[in-house]
Amino acid sequence: MDQRTNETLHRGPGRELSQAEIRRIIFGVMLSMLLAALDQTIIATALPTIGHELGDLEHLPWVVTVYLLTATAVTPLYGKFSDSHGRRITMLIGIVVFIIGSVACALAPTMFALILARGVQGLGGGGLIALAQTIVADLVPPKERGKYQVYFASVFMTASLLGPVLGGFFAEHLHWSVIFWINLPLGLVALVIAYHGLKKLPRFDRPHRLDLLGALLLVLATVSLLLGLSWGGLRYPWGSWPVLGLFAASVVLWGLFSVRMRLALEPLIPPGVLHNPVVRMGTLAACFGMGTYIGLTIYLPVYFENVRGLSASLSGLALIPLMAGTVVGATVSGRAMAKVKHYKHLPIAGLLVAMIATAVMAAIGARMPLVAVELVLALISVGLGTLLPVSTVAIQNAVAPHELGTATGTANFFRSLGGAFIVAIFGAIVLTGAGLSGGGSFESLAASAAQSGVNLSDVFSRVFIAAAIGFAIAFLFLLAMEERPLRGSAVKAAEAAVAD
Repeated sequence: MDQRTNETLHRGPGRELSQAEIRRIIFGVMLSMLLAALDQTIIATALPTIGHELGDLEHLPWVVTVYLLTATAVTPLYGKFSDSHGRRITMLIGIVVFIIGSVACALAPTMFALILARGVQGLGGGGLIALAQTIVADLVPPKERGKYQVYFASVFMTASLLGPVLGGFFAEHLHWSVIFWINLPLGLVALVIAYHGLKKLPRFDRPHRLDLLGALLLVLATVSLLLGLSWGGLRYPWGSWPVLGLFAASVVLWGLFSVRMRLALEPLIPPGVLHNPVVRMGTLAACFGMGTYIGLTIYLPVYFENVRGLSASLSGLALIPLMAGTVVGATVSGRAMAKVKHYKHLPIAGLLVAMIATAVMAAIGARMPLVAVELVLALISVGLGTLLPVSTVAIQNAVAPHELGTATGTANFFRSLGGAFIVAIFGAIVLTGAGLSGGGSFESLAASAAQSGVNLSDVFSRVFIAAAIGFAIAFLFLLAMEERPLRGSAVKAAEAAVAD
């Protein structure tokens, strides 16, 4: 960052923000992001305790599923609303709804009440991550923005490492409700910081109508698709009527949403954003790259327990290289963006490394010692990490400042859908390979494989082949993404907003 930019950044014509003010704002949005990220990981280890205490193990998966459904579905709504009414009010709404949902979760007397409360939590938490990225885009010019994406990668790593540990500790030594009560002080601090700090945030929003019909169609289409992906192979066989019906409903609803985008005067997602080649290719690259990574984080613990014979706690420790490497890759890539012209070169090389590493796991992973496996997972993680800041900043750099929220929210929305889709593919490979194609659970995985005479290491080799293909698709979309010069001044961004 040059000396003049280092001292002040413009809020708009004639206004300036000091670096101290910027740091306070970024701290606040990171805390908001931590709320959403931590809530997705802290609950996992507490689920058995919650199920036993509330006397309902059958519906326990819905505690996770309903949060995923609501959080994913509302992400584009937050982006559009923030472009229309401002980031500050949108962030405050998200935090308040999240806190209300957290308190309702902590007080839930039954499993049904907890599931409903988790849905409310998702409605609040769904926009916090995309909003945090958008707010940094309002503050920092694209050329310098990659450095700040590193902080967000650190938030996700912290949530991934601390979440399961804290969740298990609270459930065992205190009470499972503490995992929700902890959101109250964190949320209130984030609320105070957002209320005061975001007053000075640059304003690029413009008055728009919110396309309520389009929003409803998008939510219903997303929920139908995610339900089908969540239930397929586990609750119901993939070819069953409930799963096929959900997919059919999703196809129809997506078609209606596409028609609505063309006919509405102010569609929820403007066609110009989706037709932007940088946004389209960058979103697809992140969708397949991050989706594959999410799939690996879900199924590698299953691999460690069922193939490598590790305990649940040791499997969590074995996952650390995969989680921590993304921060290293994002740090290197983010800092390089401020210094090099061709910022795509590093993530292209990183995705090549991730592809080769997953191919190695597919070919000889079963014969490799555990230490070598950990090194390969670290390479996968570092390689994927280089993509994260580049895809986000390139997308934001390609749109007008008053469309930042919509573009960032849309990219995060499709990245979440990609994760759900690839997790479902990995699940189908594992369950079908182990002889559970009619529906089953991971608890019976080893027993079913033994009964069918299946070698689970061969099954997971196919998972790693699928992961290599996922990284290869991300690689191709990144190659196709136009490498536009990054704006090096926040002043130019403000001037662009005024001129449009």
